Amino acid sequence: MSLADNLRDLERHAQDFAERRGFTYTVLSIGTGDIIGCVYIYPPQDEGPGSGSTRDRHARVKSWVRADCSGLDSALYGTVLDWLERDWPFDAIEYAPRT
Repeated sequence: MSLADNLRDLERHAQDFAERRGFTYTVLSIGTGDIIGCVYIYPPQDEGPGSGSTRDRHARVKSWVRADCSGLDSALYGTVLDWLERDWPFDAIEYAPRT
C-alpha cells in the first residue's frame, strides 16, 4: 500500500469512527508501544448501520497482527471476543475463530 493509499485508508476509518459506522483500533505492544496489529469492527457487508434490519446489532470483526508477532494472534482473538461479548451490545458477532 502506498503512503497516499494508507493515508486515505486511515482517513476513511477515522470518518467511520466519528460517524459510528465502524470502529478500528490499533493494537500496541505492551513493552514497546509499537504497532503490532489492528482490529476492525463493522456491520456485515450487506448491512449498514441503521438499515432497519433485524441484524442491526450484528458485528463483523477482523483482526491481524504482524508476522513477527503471530504468536499473539490467538490471544488477541480471545481478548477481543471476550471484550465484545462483555461490553458491546451485539446480538451476533462474526469473527473467524483461530486454530
